[in-house]
Amino acid sequence: MVHSPINRPARMALVAVLAAVAAALPAPSSTAAARPGWRALPAAEAPDANPLKGFIPYAGGYSTFPHSMEWFYLPLNAVMTGPDRFDWRPLEEQLNAIAARGHQAAFRFYLDYPGKPSGIPKFLLDQGLLTRPYDDFENNRQSVSPDYDDPNLAAALDRFIAALGRRYDGDPRAGFIQLGLLGFWGEWHTWPHNGDPGTENWFASQAGQIRVLRAFDEAFDKTKLMVRYPSADNKALDMGYHDDSFAYSTLPGPGWHFMDLMGQAGTTDKWKTAPVAGELRPELQGCIFNTPMDCASDGDKNFADGVTQTHASWLLNHYAFSPGYTGAAYDKALAGAKSLGYLLRVTAVRTGHRRHGLDLALRIQNDGVAPFSYDWPLQVAAVGRDGRIAKTWTTSWKLTGVMPGVPAELTAALPAAGLRKGDYTLVLRAANPLRSGMPLRFANAGQDTTVPGWLTLGRTRVS
Repeated sequence: MVHSPINRPARMALVAVLAAVAAALPAPSSTAAARPGWRALPAAEAPDANPLKGFIPYAGGYSTFPHSMEWFYLPLNAVMTGPDRFDWRPLEEQLNAIAARGHQAAFRFYLDYPGKPSGIPKFLLDQGLLTRPYDDFENNRQSVSPDYDDPNLAAALDRFIAALGRRYDGDPRAGFIQLGLLGFWGEWHTWPHNGDPGTENWFASQAGQIRVLRAFDEAFDKTKLMVRYPSADNKALDMGYHDDSFAYSTLPGPGWHFMDLMGQAGTTDKWKTAPVAGELRPELQGCIFNTPMDCASDGDKNFADGVTQTHASWLLNHYAFSPGYTGAAYDKALAGAKSLGYLLRVTAVRTGHRRHGLDLALRIQNDGVAPFSYDWPLQVAAVGRDGRIAKTWTTSWKLTGVMPGVPAELTAALPAAGLRKGDYTLVLRAANPLRSGMPLRFANAGQDTTVPGWLTLGRTRVS
């Protein structure tokens, strides 16, 4: 293709635009990138809370500790009312209440929760499903353990998982879904009824476990899934893990701890593509951040190494919200919460003009322990002198590819069509798909300085 030469007035206008951009961007510093044209962006402390990371409470309105998510359980019989009938209202009520507080949800369904009424749908009991009463975990025979390999139950779980995926895969209210369903609390075990010498094994057979794993993997392509235990059966599936005894049986040792199982399954690097989370062991929540630590229970009791080795993004820690930490324990707990997951910072920006548009490049790094879990749209906007966004560009950049310790360079060509001549400030954000959701904030001094929820990149002029 042959382009006509630019006439002298157009060349002069282009020169003026480039000069304005160079003058408006932040001044060079000793940390600026080496290649010409790059300007450093000042760093700042990590935000106290950011989406999809940190400590989270059981669902409810809490202002005692910064958070972005809330947790809940639901019994299967709350929504599955017949072999092919579903009443989603209990799930909708939870998701809507959490979203109204600006948070995303993490949740699981259960059939058997010690100390609570059974979650088994009535139609399965009417079909003759074998159940076992028990007194363990102060249950006092309130809940019952079902025969997980019963054909009717297996078929019902297939239908439920498929229906759940059809309705909720990609729902912005749901941050993470744990597979649940099998075992006490939906935690994929029936210990002490696990087949050890002198005990029956009440848990699902390997074939039954694989059936549930594959059903979830087929039903969900967008929303992130988690299963309790790493194993060869789930290694290749698109799901992460949750360590529900975090800082108690996390670090390698006796062969059955969480990181032992990660090593045995060959999944120690799976955090790069699938999330890891869990629950800070309840017995440790109120003591592990004390100085000195005064936890009476045994276990690892090493929060920092647990975070480093698991690459966990979030942990259920209800104690942080009720009764809550005070004084030095609060400060240590907040630092612990902030150490989870990602920590994104834009270190430098470069901009230039081409015909009919703007060339933008960013240098970004992740100083956390895990990548961001979703590819929320990374958007750039031009803000006019009136403080209003005049134009927004959605880039093809992928946050999930910004790995800890591996700085990335992102480039985009932004067409200027529709922008009137004048001065603009360029800003950046990762757009939370939850309309009222918490903005993702970068660890930069320019975060929220021009427009709330956006990172200021610098100024430019369109002539």
